[in-house]
Amino acid sequence: MPNKPSNIQNEQRHVHHELVKMLACPVDQGVLWYFVDEHSLYNSRKKLRYRIEDGIPIMLVEEADKVDDAEHERLKAKAASLNI
Repeated sequence: MPNKPSNIQNEQRHVHHELVKMLACPVDQGVLWYFVDEHSLYNSRKKLRYRIEDGIPIMLVEEADKVDDAEHERLKAKAASLNI
């Protein structure tokens, strides 16, 4: 089977930004921050990180990672620097 063009591979690894705008945290139905390079969505209010696997957000609360205070501060600073 031939290799897919790199732009198709790239699209499959990342969630389309229009989809991200529609997603909400299943815990509080609030906005999520999308960190493309970390393949994750983050709820800064609940300190929950949802991973993205093969371009598919894993939005199950039981699969989310609870983030400690240091990681929360790092993600807040990163979001601010990216104007998220």
